[in-house]
Amino acid sequence: MKKLLFLILIILANPVHAETVAIIGAQAWTNSADEPIENATIIIEDGRITAIGPGLSPPSSARIIDAAGRPVTPALNAARTQIGLVELGSSDDTDDRNIASGPLGAAFDVALAVDPNLLTVQEARAQGVARAMVFPGSGEGIFAGRGALLRLAPGFDIVERPRAAIFMVSGGGAADAAGGSRGAIWTLLRNALDEVRRDDGLGNAPRDDLLNALDLAALRPVLARTIPLAITAQREADIRQAMAVARDYRIRLVIIGGAEAWRVADDLAAAEIPVILDPLDELPANYDMIGTRRDNASLLHSAGVRTAFSVSGQGIYLSYNVGPALREGAGIAVANGLPYAAALRAITQTPGQIWGSGGGVLATGENADLVLWDGDPLEPASAPLHVFIAGQEISRETRQTLLRDRYHPARARDPLPPGYR
Repeated sequence: MKKLLFLILIILANPVHAETVAIIGAQAWTNSADEPIENATIIIEDGRITAIGPGLSPPSSARIIDAAGRPVTPALNAARTQIGLVELGSSDDTDDRNIASGPLGAAFDVALAVDPNLLTVQEARAQGVARAMVFPGSGEGIFAGRGALLRLAPGFDIVERPRAAIFMVSGGGAADAAGGSRGAIWTLLRNALDEVRRDDGLGNAPRDDLLNALDLAALRPVLARTIPLAITAQREADIRQAMAVARDYRIRLVIIGGAEAWRVADDLAAAEIPVILDPLDELPANYDMIGTRRDNASLLHSAGVRTAFSVSGQGIYLSYNVGPALREGAGIAVANGLPYAAALRAITQTPGQIWGSGGGVLATGENADLVLWDGDPLEPASAPLHVFIAGQEISRETRQTLLRDRYHPARARDPLPPGYR
């Protein structure tokens, strides 16, 4: 027993240090400036960037990765996704995004349903996604529930901060949850915030209140401004109603969707309200999105609105191919007028600023969450060569790549005879 204790003390006194890695010859997009550092050296030790600059000499003990002029960026940050909550949308036993019945509204907590073993998480990590906000889909009432911030470092415990925001949906598509009219949505939201104001946490609120104790407790941090209220609002009228609620109750607001946010860009900028939009939105999917346009992100950026992206495949999915979808959306935004550096920040740095998770910067002392790409990261055909999260290199092998290789025609059967193609 004494020998075992002695060995444990030796191990604790001499911790195993992570390897030192030096990426040389990189085009480093740091997000500290609008232009990259050319011929940059990035040194990673103990999970952090310990040095970054042009032409630095790497430590003699470092493992060298020669970027050969290729771009290195901060790792991706998915501002709004559902990885870890759903694996197959057509199979209910793998889908934990929504609640269809029961007493929970704002109190529904998706953090308790996150499964780090899902393929959607594995794929996102291999695609260069280091952080993500996962959100609830819908509920019985106006509130969908509470979202959670993920840090996709290897291991099972990927929920970095549960209960990080309250989500709700407005607009014509959500009117049924309020009785049939979008006007009722805003009445119920204001009533809910009034109930939280009146509640002292001791059960002394008036008996005719509509919220139960669980939902009251969930909404208190919103009025305390410790977490934001994220409202899906597409039409200008709904965005203005959301802004009015934020002003009257002095709460932090995040607009999701914002198809017509460009119409109120100056007001959003003045109120410091960020928008998380889908750059692929062009044709209206419903009447709330009549005013949608591809240069929405560019117009908001020009007005000074903090903007991030959530690319849903135009409503088809919010779990699969998160990394490539974010990069494609950012590239589409650049093609429609958004500056390149702003588009890159929208999928790396800005989500952390909106949700309060930080990250998204390549600088001395920062977490080593970064990606070396084989080409322009905003080009869909590009892919990660090396992914680091918390200084640890992530394997790009996933169940999906294993299946691809297993059933590749060259492995599955003999090559086709000449002239057969």
